[in-house]
Amino acid sequence: MEHLAIDLGGRESQICARSSDGTIVEERRVATGSLRKLLAGRPASRVVVETCAEAFAVADAALALGHEVRVVRVVPASLVKSLGVGARGVKNDRSDARVLSEVSCRIDLPSVHVPSQEARERKTMCGMREGLVGCATKLVNTVRGWLRGRATRVRPGGVETFPARVRVAVRERPAYVERLLCAIEELAQQIAQADREIKEVAKQDAVCQRLMTVPGVGPVTSVRFVATLDEVGRFASAHELESYLGLVPGERSSGERKRLTSITKAGSTKMRWALVQACWVARRWRPHDPMVQWSLEVERRRGKRIAVVGLARKLAGILYAIWRDGSSYDPRRGAAQVTRALTEPDVAPTFTPPAEAVPPARA
Repeated sequence: MEHLAIDLGGRESQICARSSDGTIVEERRVATGSLRKLLAGRPASRVVVETCAEAFAVADAALALGHEVRVVRVVPASLVKSLGVGARGVKNDRSDARVLSEVSCRIDLPSVHVPSQEARERKTMCGMREGLVGCATKLVNTVRGWLRGRATRVRPGGVETFPARVRVAVRERPAYVERLLCAIEELAQQIAQADREIKEVAKQDAVCQRLMTVPGVGPVTSVRFVATLDEVGRFASAHELESYLGLVPGERSSGERKRLTSITKAGSTKMRWALVQACWVARRWRPHDPMVQWSLEVERRRGKRIAVVGLARKLAGILYAIWRDGSSYDPRRGAAQVTRALTEPDVAPTFTPPAEAVPPARA
C-alpha cells in the first residue's frame, strides 16, 4: 500500500507519495481543486492530511474512491516535534508532506473523527445563523452608540422591534441611521427564517426531541449537540465527552505539587457556549429543578460563574446519557441525590440518565 501525504492549501497543495518501504515515488504541487482527479488515478493508498478547512472534503473524496484516510492534527507542539515538522527551523509545504508520509510508513497515525455530511450541514446551519445574529448585534450596538450621543434611550425589547422603537424615540433621523435600521429589520427576518429551519430539523429528529425534554435545551442547542457528537458511540462515558468539550479542569502538577487549573476549553467553543446559555435559561425558568438546585448549592460555596460552568458539564453528561439510552429527562431521578448534596455539601451528586419526559423550558 502506498502512503500519500497531502499538505493542503487554499489554491495549491503539496503531495508526497511513498511506497510501503518508504521510497518516495511521487512528489509535486497540484491544484487543490484537482485532488479528486488525482486520487481517482492512484492505487489504493493511505491518505494522510492535516486538519484544515478543506480536509474533510478531501477525506470524503478519498474514502469514496476506496482509499484509507487519516486526518491528523499536528498542531500540538509535542506532536510537531515528535514528527519532525519544523526541525532545525525549516518548515515548508514540501518538508511537511515528506514528514507526514514518512511517519505514516512507520506507525499507524491517529486520526480525528471524520464527521458525516449531515453533521457538517447542521454545524454549518447553526454557524450561519450565529453569523446573522452577530451582524445584527453589531448594527444594534452601532445605533445604540448613536443614541447615547444624543442622550436618548429607547424602550427595552427584542432585536426585531428595535428599529420601530428607535423611530418612535427619534422622529428626525439622518439617512445613514435609517440605512442601519433597514438592515437590522432585514437581518431580523433572516434570523427568524433560520430559527424556523432549525426548529424543523429538531422536530424531525427523534434524538433532538428527547434532548429538548431537558430544562433550558431548545432546538439550537439540541441540533448543535447532535452535530458535534455525530456518533454517540464515539465516547465511552459522559466524562470522556465532558473532556472532549473542554468542560473539565486542567492540571499543572509536578513532583509532589498538585494543581488543578480552570477548564481546558478544548473542543468546540460554540458547543460550550450553547451549553452555558442553556444553563442560564434553566436557572432562570426552572429554579426548582433538581439539577438547578445542585447548581445553586455549588454557587453558595464556589460562586455563580463556577456553578454555571459546573452545571454545563453536568448538562453535557445528561444529554449524552439521554442519547445513549434512548430515554427522556426525568427530574425525579436526581432529586434524592440533590437532597444528599444539600445535607452533605462535600459530596457532589452524579445525575443519572432520565426515564420519562416533562414539559421543558426552551432556549
